[in-house]
Amino acid sequence: MSRRTVLKAGATLLLSVTAPLRASAAQILAVRVWPADDYTRVTLENDSELKATHFIVKDPERMVVDIEGLELNPTLKSLVAKIQSNDPYIKQVRVGQNRPNVVRLVFDLKEEVKPQVFTLPPAGSYKHRLIFDLYPVKAADPIAAMIEKGDWSADQKVAAAPPPSPKEQLEQLKPDLKAEPREELKAELKTAEAQTKTEKTDKTDKNGKMVRMITIALDPGHGGEDPGASGKNGSREKDIVLSIAKRLKAKLEEQSNVRVMLTRDGDYFVPLGTRVDKARKVQADLFVSIHADAFVQPTARGSSVFVLSEKGATSSAARWLADKENSADNIGGVNVKNHDRQLASVLLDLSTTAQINDSMKLGRSVLGEIGGINRLHKGSVEQAGFAVLKAPDIPSILIETAFISNPEEEAKLLDEAYQNKLADAIVTGIRRYFSKNPPLAKNRLA
Repeated sequence: MSRRTVLKAGATLLLSVTAPLRASAAQILAVRVWPADDYTRVTLENDSELKATHFIVKDPERMVVDIEGLELNPTLKSLVAKIQSNDPYIKQVRVGQNRPNVVRLVFDLKEEVKPQVFTLPPAGSYKHRLIFDLYPVKAADPIAAMIEKGDWSADQKVAAAPPPSPKEQLEQLKPDLKAEPREELKAELKTAEAQTKTEKTDKTDKNGKMVRMITIALDPGHGGEDPGASGKNGSREKDIVLSIAKRLKAKLEEQSNVRVMLTRDGDYFVPLGTRVDKARKVQADLFVSIHADAFVQPTARGSSVFVLSEKGATSSAARWLADKENSADNIGGVNVKNHDRQLASVLLDLSTTAQINDSMKLGRSVLGEIGGINRLHKGSVEQAGFAVLKAPDIPSILIETAFISNPEEEAKLLDEAYQNKLADAIVTGIRRYFSKNPPLAKNRLA
């Protein structure tokens, strides 16, 4: 037998082995559902990229999805049981083999939605993902939603609060915040009043002067598809920072002229740019992003505060951390076709320079207070190109509360008493910042 004959036979054998593999159906590895008021996400994780088509059917509202190259398996069938009764948008889902190699999903909807269906390449620990994001056609007014979710009523909080001591009176924000509220904010508040039937949110003091309301945006990092860092004992960054943020929100709203917006109030993913957009839509006076750091060495420890950098990171560690946090969109999953990339390349103009200066003042105030309850990783505010800090008109800081990768600090982060101390320290730092830098009436960028 000649050498050419042997090679030809080998090639034939190779084709006979590989051809059936290419024809085999894709395998669904996991299904996940993330319901939230903002939107509901359904994720199908699979071993290869899937092709899907979808259309909407009216009366009643349904979304029909056909997925090619797929056969039903128990994992995909389990999607039916994962739809919760309190899901804002999905009533139920039906799964069936529509025809050979095509699976059909029918989502029975509770209201009209704007669906986004897209695929994601492998990222982090995930394989290929097929994503269904169901957004409400009529998005809620952000200020109205903030007031409603916080059960916020300044009149009630003033009445319930005990009279402050003379020392507390000196430290309170209220005496420093008598600037007239922004005209555009007045208009937004009137809209919120009509929608929520809450008490009037602008307040007057005993002299009849208008008290400037302060809006603070709290940003619990990660969420949903993006768990963030994890600890040795299985804790997840996304859960810890949401718990801290909720405690911080409650403590901040004990102030009679402060209201708080959470960029997420549950376990769902929010893209980095959307977090900033949410803060700007409610015309926040501050943006505070909360995280729990991780490092390859479990001995790393300490709390840190970061602000945006105009010229580059202040250290290689800060640059590494910013790159890691900025990868959240890849892990969490962003629909690139509908994603506004402007934030990633924001031009640093005079307004951004002023924002960085104010952010540094806020960062120093908060870092000083956190240093009283936990060791600091570095004794000064650090800077790096965090995408989530790029609102040009809102002083913004990112707090790394502790290293979740350090077993000792992980235990602290899981302790309710420590979370409360941490929240108290941040509140004190914010109050100290405002006592020296009262927010004045000013025009916002569009």
